[in-house]
Amino acid sequence: MKKLSNNKYTSPPLEKVVFPHEGSILVRQFSELHRNTRPYWHYHPELELVYVNKGRGKRHIGSHLSYFNDGELVLIGSNLPHQGFTERLSDHESETVVQMRPDFLGEEFLQIPEMKHVSALFERAKKGLSFYGESKENIGKKITSLPQKDKFDQVLSLLDILRDLSISQEYSILNANGFSMVAAPQDNDRLNAVLNYVRNNFQQPISIAEISEVVSMTETSFCRYFKKITSKTFTQFLNEYRLVHASKLLAEKEISITEVCFECGFSNYSHFVDQFKSFTGKSPSNYRKSIQQVL
Repeated sequence: MKKLSNNKYTSPPLEKVVFPHEGSILVRQFSELHRNTRPYWHYHPELELVYVNKGRGKRHIGSHLSYFNDGELVLIGSNLPHQGFTERLSDHESETVVQMRPDFLGEEFLQIPEMKHVSALFERAKKGLSFYGESKENIGKKITSLPQKDKFDQVLSLLDILRDLSISQEYSILNANGFSMVAAPQDNDRLNAVLNYVRNNFQQPISIAEISEVVSMTETSFCRYFKKITSKTFTQFLNEYRLVHASKLLAEKEISITEVCFECGFSNYSHFVDQFKSFTGKSPSNYRKSIQQVL
């Protein structure tokens, strides 16, 4: 069996968010040329608002996996493990990240009637929210302009942005049946051991016996546990991870579909095509054509 690490389990690290002196929110903006964009798996109690202006990348939020190809606007709630959204070759113009504590305006502020929609937004964000359509475009512009404002205007603008997000209907819940780091520590450790093992070994066959051994469980107990925590079978999760990677390769690399199939860990081409079409609604060739038309 492949060893995950010297430790029995590997949990995502708690990232300490350092706010500016006399500041209640942290606003950062990165460009493709100036950022060392190496995504890593982590969590923190602060909410995180991310706008990727154009470009492509993977979403990995909790147990949710997907791929975006025309920018991204996402709100991640407290203690929800996630990975960075852009990579060195993602072709994005900029990535703006806003981090805030849930009570950044005071413990009682969310309780006033005028903030009820924002309070509900923060609750929904615990499962991860991805915004699309005009909401992504219009709110994204406001987020992009935040770094140019002083601290006072940043807070005012952020309130305006949160209001827009709270009333938007153009969003998807990403981690509907997933997990956060406020769950039982043992569940967090086990699930993160599985996620890390899949991330490191998905290009190779991974049997139920092998992954069960990673978390020191019997096969039957592991299958029951994984389905309860993620609402997916392990095989389904593993295939989805491979298919998300396939989507990324089809969009970003000029390699044959057969090469994509085997590079993603599938051993049978026909099975890969069937699984990809079921997952995306398109064959790999039609998916690649649709991406090229967008770009």
